[in-house]
Amino acid sequence: MKLSFKRIHPDAVLPSYAHPGDAGMDVRSVEDLVIPAGGRVLVHTGLVAVIPEGYELQVRSRSGLALKSGVAVLNSPGTVDAGYRGEIGVILANFGDGGFVVKKGDRVAQLVAAPVTVAEIFETDSVDATDRGAGGFGSTGRS
Repeated sequence: MKLSFKRIHPDAVLPSYAHPGDAGMDVRSVEDLVIPAGGRVLVHTGLVAVIPEGYELQVRSRSGLALKSGVAVLNSPGTVDAGYRGEIGVILANFGDGGFVVKKGDRVAQLVAAPVTVAEIFETDSVDATDRGAGGFGSTGRS
């Protein structure tokens, strides 16, 4: 699969894989900012993607940021659709106790290219019964 990016900011860095075989490619900030404790921000990447039809880019948290600082992609995974031609932004939330500093060039998220399945939508008058039924939201117990 070929994935193209256009830099729309002079400090934009093309996404890259840290290691061979990695699923996610790191994406970086083009700005300095502070995410207050309990706050959220849109981090600009300065990149526009040309994604082949039938694929999406998933925007995911970096595990090190989540564990060490409590900073995560709020709508994880975010989706960048094949037809979108705007700048890729990363919604970061700070679940930590203090402000979190993002510097220009910092790795803020991972992008994962994934195939998209398009479902055929139908309306029905009936739904078949199952053992689970409508049980949800913890209905199967604690463990």
